[in-house]
Amino acid sequence: MRFLIPALLFPALLQAQPVRYEVNPLRAPQAFNEAVDAGTRTRTGVPGAAYWQNSATYDLFVNLDVDAKTVDGTVAIRYTNASPDTIPMLHLDLYQNVHAEGAMRNEPAEVTGGYRLDWVVLNGDTLRADGPRNRRYVVDGTRLVLIGGAPLMPGQAADIRIGFGYKLPQAGIGERMGYSRDNFFFLAYFHPRMTVYDDVLGWHPDPFLQRAEFYHGFADYTVTIETDSKWIVMGTGELQNPEQTLAPAVLERYRDSAGSDRKVTVVGAEDFATATAPSADGKHRWRFRATKVADVAYSVTRESVWESARTSTGGGFTRIHSFYRKEAPLWTETLRYAQHAITFLSKQTGIDYPWPHMTVVEGAGIMGGGMEYPMMTLIGDYNRAGASALQSVTAHELAHMWVPLIVSTDERRYAWFDEGYTDFHTDLADEDFRDVDNIRINTFRSYLWIAGTDHEGPLTRRSDGHYTSMAYGIASYAKPSAIQWMLRSVLGVEQYEAMHRAFWAAWAYKHPTPWDLFNFYQSYTGMDLNWFITPWYHSTGVLDQAVVAVGDRGRETEIMLRDLGDNPMPYRLRLTTSDGTTHDFEVPVDRVIQAQGADFSVRFPVRNVVAVEIDADQRFADRNRRNNRFERN
Repeated sequence: MRFLIPALLFPALLQAQPVRYEVNPLRAPQAFNEAVDAGTRTRTGVPGAAYWQNSATYDLFVNLDVDAKTVDGTVAIRYTNASPDTIPMLHLDLYQNVHAEGAMRNEPAEVTGGYRLDWVVLNGDTLRADGPRNRRYVVDGTRLVLIGGAPLMPGQAADIRIGFGYKLPQAGIGERMGYSRDNFFFLAYFHPRMTVYDDVLGWHPDPFLQRAEFYHGFADYTVTIETDSKWIVMGTGELQNPEQTLAPAVLERYRDSAGSDRKVTVVGAEDFATATAPSADGKHRWRFRATKVADVAYSVTRESVWESARTSTGGGFTRIHSFYRKEAPLWTETLRYAQHAITFLSKQTGIDYPWPHMTVVEGAGIMGGGMEYPMMTLIGDYNRAGASALQSVTAHELAHMWVPLIVSTDERRYAWFDEGYTDFHTDLADEDFRDVDNIRINTFRSYLWIAGTDHEGPLTRRSDGHYTSMAYGIASYAKPSAIQWMLRSVLGVEQYEAMHRAFWAAWAYKHPTPWDLFNFYQSYTGMDLNWFITPWYHSTGVLDQAVVAVGDRGRETEIMLRDLGDNPMPYRLRLTTSDGTTHDFEVPVDRVIQAQGADFSVRFPVRNVVAVEIDADQRFADRNRRNNRFERN
């Protein structure tokens, strides 16, 4: 029998101790405070009444030369200034320039030369790199700055047209795009795009250096991908011309799959040479439209099996596509993995998956792990890692559809915001898929590997500021996921999930900062959670709770506790009596903070206690569990 009784706490005799725990609020940056003053943000963590976002529409044409492995294209952008600011110049991202000779980067990269800009036109005026100071363009690493005459006033729109080209890197942009085995290409981060101009920073100032990822505004896209016939293209948006691109039999199976809960093989190995429609000039032009997306990406393949079916999103259905080559036999199950993930995560987040399809693509030779894009993910073959790992990475990349691709966080600065929540959502999806309740323990172990050592950096350090890839990985993935598991336990599952569904709903298709999140935690719960937020997000402190002694005090049991860590947390105690009965108690965190690291005692109305264990269900990431259990002789 188990039951929960509030602890009867008796004050221990404590010696004076210096203040040990970090329990004061994290200081928000000045720029965030100014946004609150301007009414675009709030102290309660929801968008302010004056919140705004600039917007863009893209008309993009790209020719992929599969033999030369080059991209040549044009993009027309209409960029609207919804801010109250006068914007004197326009900024765009040129991610392919991370592959230019001498480019600044924090990881090795193939040198392909980066972008070739054929022409740049702003509001009808052609700009040149060597033009006059008030009418020219400037390329600075992965940033393109357009300077052209009059500034962009509030409410006005600018029209930008750019002709561009470059040689494809084999595994480019940190193994997030490229080509493999001469039968597969993946186009991502492949066109000039607007830099985010937001209410906190203005133009986002950080260059792309390869490790830390992206920060994109929402936009509408019309995209045409031109390539040789017999290659199949799938990607972000709804395919507009399947009748002109797919062979009749393939087209029929493609349409059938939209209403099928079971796998439909749209293209099998026997179809590779005949999967596309006839073409007079040996080319196909695949057209896609997408609305309110953060980016676009496209797979181009001629020897991938294509399987498809639908899955529930809660309020309707979306289509799942899976593309994989014969060298990836485990991929025969990815359609099922993706179906489960989309359905589960729609329910978990409270936001139905909003797009017409979700496509999972095998890209071994480019990608070893996985990478997310709106409606698309690129994943390795996982032949060595195994089926469970493939299921988990599929859930992970699909979880990114919600963060950062619906709730758009700044990955360049705060990788933990999107990766941590995605790792946590992956754990939940994995537990549901496998019907287990222990995956959090592996997450704790991953974080604790370097916890509290000089190898670890605080989460609030900028993503590209971590000293090693290992420190970046732990701070971005395992630790923030562990934090969510612990917060969920502190608040209780019901309140935790209701709070986050409210947060996702408030910030869907917007740009929350960490300080919006922290403010929301406190305003929604009505609790002072600084004792939790400050040490876990701001420091590299650890949790290490210990039982020192157990004794009898009349009809009660007295337990001496010790906090050897830096981060205060409630003590969850399980007392086992001589007849095998267990009794669960909780020592509130206020009592722990009062002790300031000194030993303190608590008493409970239980007799004949033979063992005491802290956090027996392993809900907290305790660094040393060897001192969590005390057994009496």
